[in-house]
Amino acid sequence: MARSNEEVEALLREYADLLLITGGDAFRARAYEKAARAIGGHPTDISKLDAKGMREIPNVGKSIADKVVEFLRTGTMPAVEEARAAIPAGVRELTAIPALGPKKAMVLYEELQIASIAQLAEAIEEHRLRDLKGFGPKSEENILHGIGLMRAAGDRIRIDDAMDVADDIVSALSRVPGCERCAYAGSLRRMKETVGDVDILVAADESGPFMDAFVSLPYTAEVIAHGEKKTSIRTKKGLQVDLRVLPLDSWGAGLLYFTGSKAHNIRVRAIAVRHGLKLSEYGLFRTKSGKKIASRSEEDVYARLGMDWIPPTLREDRGEIPAALEGRLPRLVEESDLRGDLHTHTDLTDGLEPLEAMITTAERRRYAYYAVTNHAPKLYMQQMTEEKMLAQRERLRELDRGRGRRDTRLLHGVELNIDADGEVDWPGDFLEDFDLCVASVHTQFAQPRDAMTRRLVRACENPHVNIIGHPTTRLIGKRPGIDADLDEVFAACARTGTALEINAHPERLDLSDDNILRAKSHGVVFALDSDAHSTRDLANMRYGVGVAQRAWLTPDDIINTWPLTRLRRFLRKDAGHPR
Repeated sequence: MARSNEEVEALLREYADLLLITGGDAFRARAYEKAARAIGGHPTDISKLDAKGMREIPNVGKSIADKVVEFLRTGTMPAVEEARAAIPAGVRELTAIPALGPKKAMVLYEELQIASIAQLAEAIEEHRLRDLKGFGPKSEENILHGIGLMRAAGDRIRIDDAMDVADDIVSALSRVPGCERCAYAGSLRRMKETVGDVDILVAADESGPFMDAFVSLPYTAEVIAHGEKKTSIRTKKGLQVDLRVLPLDSWGAGLLYFTGSKAHNIRVRAIAVRHGLKLSEYGLFRTKSGKKIASRSEEDVYARLGMDWIPPTLREDRGEIPAALEGRLPRLVEESDLRGDLHTHTDLTDGLEPLEAMITTAERRRYAYYAVTNHAPKLYMQQMTEEKMLAQRERLRELDRGRGRRDTRLLHGVELNIDADGEVDWPGDFLEDFDLCVASVHTQFAQPRDAMTRRLVRACENPHVNIIGHPTTRLIGKRPGIDADLDEVFAACARTGTALEINAHPERLDLSDDNILRAKSHGVVFALDSDAHSTRDLANMRYGVGVAQRAWLTPDDIINTWPLTRLRRFLRKDAGHPR
C-alpha cells in the first residue's frame, strides 16, 4: 500500500475517534471511519488523485475529499488539528486501551481528571471508577486487562504491517547486483501474529552494496548500526529491521538459525551434539575436525541430523522435532489448496466494493466457488432488509447462471448476528434458502462466562448455522477475546457439524493457533476465510494459512479445500457432516 493511503487512513480514523470523544454525531464519525477504510483499501496511491478522483473512491464524499486533498497538498488537516487541540493528549492515549471507548475516556477525564494510562491503572487499583455511571467492577477488570494487552504488545506490530515492509525490502535487495538469495526470517517467517522486528538475509560474496542499499531505503528513519555483516535500521513506523549478509555456502544454516524459534534451535543443536556435531549460522560441522558437512540448504542440515525438513511455521518446539525424526510431519495446508472463500462482504453492507468487483477478483484467484455473506439486519448500521438480501441473491443467481462449468461457482450466504441468547437474525424458513450461514458475535462481548458459552453453543445447535465466524471476537492488541468455555463450544461444533472459522484478517486471526489445536482435538473442522471487505482483503488468506499451518492443519481439516460437492454435503447439517 502506498504510504499516502496509510497516512490518510490513520488520520481519518483518528478524526472519527475525536468526534466521538467530544460527543459528536455518531453517524458523522461512522462516515469518516468508512472513508478511512475505503482509502486504506484503495489499490492505487491516492496522492496522484485530485478532489474529483478522490470522490470516486467508495464512501468518500465532497467534504472528506476536500480535506484529504488539502492534507496531501499541505501536510495538515485543520479539522483534525482543531479537534486535537480541544482534547488533552492523555485522553487520546486512553482511547487506545482495549475495552475503553472514546466517550468513557472523556468521562474519566472530566470526572476524575485521568489523563494517562498510569493514572487510570492507579484509579482502578483504588476502586475509584465504580461510582461513575457506566462503570463497575467488571469494567475495571476489562480495562485492566486491556492495559495488560497494550503493555504485553510493547513495540510489536501486526504481521501484515511487518510483511509489507519485508516484501518491499526483499524485492529491493534482490535487484542489487550480486544477490544470490534474499528472504525474510525470524518470527515473520514462522508467521507469528505479531512481530517485534524483521530479519532479512542475503546470500552474496560482498556485503557492502547491500548494506548501502539497505540504509538508503525511502522509509528508513534511523540507522541503528551499519556494519559489514549486520546493519540495522528503524523505519518511519518505528519497526526495527536487521540485515545480515552470508556467503551462499552458509545460506541454509543461516536461514535455519535466524528463523528460530529459540526453543526449536536449542533442540536441534542438542541433536547435533549427540551426533558429535556443532551447528551454527555458518553450517553443520564435525566437532573434532571442524569439517563442514552441511550448510547450503535447510533440507541438507535437517537431513544430516536424521530429520525431515520442518516447515518454518511448525518451529516452536511443540512436537515437530520428534515428528521430523520419525517421519510423521503432516502435509500442511497451503494457500494453493484453498478452493474458495466462504466469508466476504460487498458494499451492500459494510464492504467497500460492489458485487461484480469482488467476484472478478475471486475469479483471478482461480477459486472453484465463492460465497458472498453480507451482514444481516440486527447490525442496524448496515441497514440490511429482506428485500435487499433477496435482490442480491437474484443478482448472484443471475450471474451464476451465465457462467460456464469451469468458472467460479457463486454461493449466496449471510453473516448472521448471534444475539445474547444465541438466537440469530432471521427465522429458519428464511434461512433455509441460503447456500450457507456464518454466525458471529458482534455485540455484548462482556457477558458472563456461562451465558457466553450457552450463547455460542445454541448458535452451533441452530440447524441453519454452518460456520461460527471469528469465534472469540478478538482484535489483536485492541480487544481481548470473549470469556467462554471454549472446550464446550468446540465439543458442540464437533457434535453438530458446525465449522469454526479461521478468520484470516490480520486484525483478527481468530481462531489463534493455540485455540485451533484445542478445537482440532475435539474433532472440529474449520473454514479458512478472508472476511474480505474489499478486493484487496481477499489476499489476506496468506495470513490465515500461516495460522492454520502453525496449528498443524492439513487440507482435510479445512472445508473450503474440499470439492464443491463435498462442501455442499457438509453444509446440509441435517444430512450429517461427513469429513
